Amino acid sequence: MALAVSVHTIADSAESTGVTACRKPEPVAYTATVSPFALSSAVAWLLVVAAAWCFRSRTYATFRGVLLGLQVLLASALFPRFHYVWPLFVYGHAAVFVQSLVLIRPRMRGLAYRVLISIPGAFFGAGTLLALPWVLLGAFGVLLPAPWAPYAVALLGVLQSLRSSEEHVHLVVADGESVPELKRHPLRGPSAGRPLSIVQITDPHLGPFMSVARLRGICERAVARQPDLVLLTGDFLTMESQSDPKLLGAALAPLAALPGRCFACFGNHDHEAPDTVRHALERAGVTLLVDDARALTTAAGPVQIVGMDFVWRERKEHLARVCAEHPRLPDHLRIVLLHDPGAFRHLPEGEADLALSGHTHGGQVGLVSLGLNWTMMRLFVKAPDHGFWARGNDRLYVHRGTGHYGFPLRLGVPGEQSLLFVHAAMLRASAPSAA
Repeated sequence: MALAVSVHTIADSAESTGVTACRKPEPVAYTATVSPFALSSAVAWLLVVAAAWCFRSRTYATFRGVLLGLQVLLASALFPRFHYVWPLFVYGHAAVFVQSLVLIRPRMRGLAYRVLISIPGAFFGAGTLLALPWVLLGAFGVLLPAPWAPYAVALLGVLQSLRSSEEHVHLVVADGESVPELKRHPLRGPSAGRPLSIVQITDPHLGPFMSVARLRGICERAVARQPDLVLLTGDFLTMESQSDPKLLGAALAPLAALPGRCFACFGNHDHEAPDTVRHALERAGVTLLVDDARALTTAAGPVQIVGMDFVWRERKEHLARVCAEHPRLPDHLRIVLLHDPGAFRHLPEGEADLALSGHTHGGQVGLVSLGLNWTMMRLFVKAPDHGFWARGNDRLYVHRGTGHYGFPLRLGVPGEQSLLFVHAAMLRASAPSAA
């Protein structure tokens, strides 16, 4: 918090009157004051945490207390350097607190609220967190130039979070190549024969950045591409969209135009409102596979789809049990829907010609937009973050996500609306008879 300190001694008084001080100066007296910005921020912090504790839960109150406490400390240190635009700074700061307060009773809000509160709050919260180096060095008397730079980066993140890129991705699987350990696998060009076409939708996280209209548009574009399969790998909701079961159903409704071609699995957040997700998928004609499997014939050949439920513990035992209950079918391409790519290493070897995952949002913060694979996530965990991976004869594709959640914005890792083309020898062999 900003402090103003004044120092007064007898020596100062003597100097002001022209008299030389002949005795030892009296002890220094300090007067400290808290800036109005820091004081009002502390009061707002107390209000939000107390309201969260009383009207929602202790867990949410603790979570908000930590995040908003960090916000108060950083923003109070930065505020003096933004005196020339202080109204905008105060507005962004206030939006963070209003959004936190409103989430005590979460629900989907209209466009006006998202434009005036949700998105500005996410922008300012992310920018303030990114300004941590400016604050830390400033505490040691080193004033980094351009304190506005973190907020400029956050503004780019807002723009990136509101759109996703359409791509064509070719994946070669079941080619007999064995990779000794889990690592990123190179993408190759298309091969002869008709590939299996897949649109994967994962982690849409219906909420402030993913409106019903936006997700509905993504589903409409998926249908327009006429893929062989649409595979949804979980995490459909945020806390805002859990309260109204009709929202997700309306967003996914266009998928009903592809009967028998749409399949889904649960993600971790779906267990917060499983009935809401089940009913929405059913309404859209999507088959939910929870530790279950389906076999079908596509225009590209026979496919077996295994949908894994999301579990936190005993993943190896869980995956082994499901694979044993649903063994491979001869001459079928075997696709495993596995929300968290971190579980891929626990999958029994040889059980997935192709596993499809999401969960990571592609790392969410990184340099993918610059054509590099690096993401912040890989600094902390060694699980696959995005793209194509291999282990043994199994292959994994980690989708960068349709939406995002958690950290307020995407930074350098765009969302994804890819059309996947899966090339496999078994498909080429069986495609003519399937046609």
